[in-house]
Amino acid sequence: MTRRTDAHPELARPDARAPFFSTWRVGTPERQRQTIDAIARTWQNRPWPADGLLSYHVYTGHDGSTLLHHSQWASEQAYEAFVKTHRQERVDEIDTAVPGIERLGLGRYRRHGSRERQAGDTRVPGLIVTVRIDFVPDAAERRGDWVGLVLKALADDPVGHRGLISAHFHLSTDGTHVLNYAEWESTQAYDAALAAPGEGIGAATDQWDRVRTHPDVRGFTGSRYDHALGLAPEQPSAATDGSAAPAGRGR
Repeated sequence: MTRRTDAHPELARPDARAPFFSTWRVGTPERQRQTIDAIARTWQNRPWPADGLLSYHVYTGHDGSTLLHHSQWASEQAYEAFVKTHRQERVDEIDTAVPGIERLGLGRYRRHGSRERQAGDTRVPGLIVTVRIDFVPDAAERRGDWVGLVLKALADDPVGHRGLISAHFHLSTDGTHVLNYAEWESTQAYDAALAAPGEGIGAATDQWDRVRTHPDVRGFTGSRYDHALGLAPEQPSAATDGSAAPAGRGR
């Protein structure tokens, strides 16, 4: 069956080979809450739809209008099978509960690199920030080099940004952009990082200057979210012979 969880997704899990992100525009904070409730009810009243779906999470935008969806799939083929057999009935039930949802498109990605959570860091993210970095048309194969520059700049940053828990960089499969999914301790910690010396996140160093002025980058678009809903498959129970069944990750 399907279970609800407050746990955030594990972005760096190696079996999530097909991470997807999409955005819905619902219009108001009240409709954000109504849509979250409708999604939870629709999914929890049904069995978990596919072994290839590892987790599904929804976030409310600080703009009071949008919802971010993040699903972790073992493969794109698993997602396509879900679309053929299970997706439409869920969409129909949600749309009946909250008419007029505008779905702004699905983005398919591959995670390229991360600044992962430090060992022993048990903080629960209080803010999720996504940044879309658009690239010039012929730069698809060079986007990974830019991600490498960012990770090196983060590692060597003299400020350190202790409010940053993790940052995960995804390459869009259409070759057009990179999506950074960053976990921050709080909105206040993120605002403090923005207000620190430098331009945006990152100290006034040559490394960060190369990141910001990279000739392949066309622009940045950032959004703020709160984690609102996590859905995952039920974890296996103990085996009847007394031995422990393998634990599902359920993230």
